[in-house]
Amino acid sequence: MPIRIVRLGSDRAAGEGLRIGTVRRPPRGVPKAEFATRNWYDVWYPNLAPSVEAMKQAQAAIVSGVPAQWTAFARRYRSEMAKADASRSLDLLAALSHEAALSVGCYCEDEARCHRSLLRALLAERGADIAG
Repeated sequence: MPIRIVRLGSDRAAGEGLRIGTVRRPPRGVPKAEFATRNWYDVWYPNLAPSVEAMKQAQAAIVSGVPAQWTAFARRYRSEMAKADASRSLDLLAALSHEAALSVGCYCEDEARCHRSLLRALLAERGADIAG
């Protein structure tokens, strides 16, 4: 079953399976007991979220619209994901994508300017079965 890359808070697709939130912080103003029922996530996994410093770099790149700044963020995030714990997590998700229904996501509206796009590429590089 392929892994889906989703925007947290969006409606769930049929067969989407377990939704994993790869974000630094939980959604504001939402009781923890309602994260899943409001389509945020079933499991919070900040291990695959950009560091606070990298998030600031990404936000600055989005505001400026300067491609080189986004490229610098992408390089930094990839470096963070190359560390042992993150790398093993990516390997695990890639392997699970062939056996279980699951999805990973973030809050950002535009995947092209979100770490989701980089997460998609990192999972694909590890042989993950990725939906659409």
